[in-house]
Amino acid sequence: MKKILALLLALCMSFALCACGARSETPAEESPAQGPAAQEEQQAPEAAASVDTCILYEEDESMLNTYTLIAASPEAPFTDADGNPVGDVAVNAAGAEALVRWLLSPEALELAGNYGVEDYGEKLFYVLDEAPVYEGEIAPATEETKTVRLSTTTSVNDSGLLGYLLPIFQEEYGYTVEVQSAGTGKAIAAAQYGNADLILVHSKSQEEAFVEAGYARCLEGFETERLSFIYNYFVLCGPSADPAGAADCPSVKDAFAAIAEGKYSFISRGDGSGTHTKELSLWPEELGISAEAESFADYTDWYISANAGMGTCLVMAEEMGAYILTDKATFLAFAANGGQAA
Repeated sequence: MKKILALLLALCMSFALCACGARSETPAEESPAQGPAAQEEQQAPEAAASVDTCILYEEDESMLNTYTLIAASPEAPFTDADGNPVGDVAVNAAGAEALVRWLLSPEALELAGNYGVEDYGEKLFYVLDEAPVYEGEIAPATEETKTVRLSTTTSVNDSGLLGYLLPIFQEEYGYTVEVQSAGTGKAIAAAQYGNADLILVHSKSQEEAFVEAGYARCLEGFETERLSFIYNYFVLCGPSADPAGAADCPSVKDAFAAIAEGKYSFISRGDGSGTHTKELSLWPEELGISAEAESFADYTDWYISANAGMGTCLVMAEEMGAYILTDKATFLAFAANGGQAA
């Protein structure tokens, strides 16, 4: 009997040791709540960090940003990049005319004027009081006219405006709009090379030069080749800490002077775009900053010429904690996208 009791006691001790061993292999902090769902929650990626770059100065009179439509002339003196004459250029005049007329229709102007309110809480563009309005018929696409080549700026494209408007036009009239975007200088050059049927840009001096050189045509029913119809504002953005004190300056030119004086990092488009052209006009004249690289050779410790589009430059400014001039529409889209280019 004693032997049987001893055997039973040994077996019980053995089971107890096994149970303790099993428990000791389990982490002390684990609990029934840490099943697969809890583990997924622990491994979920962190939410995107908020954008530090913010608007510091806006709606100064010198920061008005007007957008203009211009139809290319089939009779223009087209050239290649070296200035050599180019023949056999086919401009889709009918398709360009249809798109211009629709963009200036009450329907499109209302859409453009309300764009951004739902997603950003404010308008990204405003319709000019003196904008030309077209209320006539718009020709539907034919097999010969259905493809329209639009050359525009990165700021218009990055804002999402064209992605919002063009599908409506295409659905209603049967056209396909091929959009190519670059800085205003390059967007205009595309039309000069015969690679665009119309342009949508925002640099008055470059637009006027395009017209004077014979590349534009005045559409029937309009008084001028340049059809300015919407606007917004350029804005000076920078790090929320604002080390230059730009937000407290009496004018945007004073803010630019403060950035230069303190040698705070500034990202320039540097690409001949409308935004770049505007930026160059805001620096103190004594700095001599122009589109030529040698003009800012002594400032390269703080002045960065990126030769890139607006979205890319905003990413650079965010990463470097730098100041930057941008159109407000593109900045709001950039901020809403978590600091990523569109």
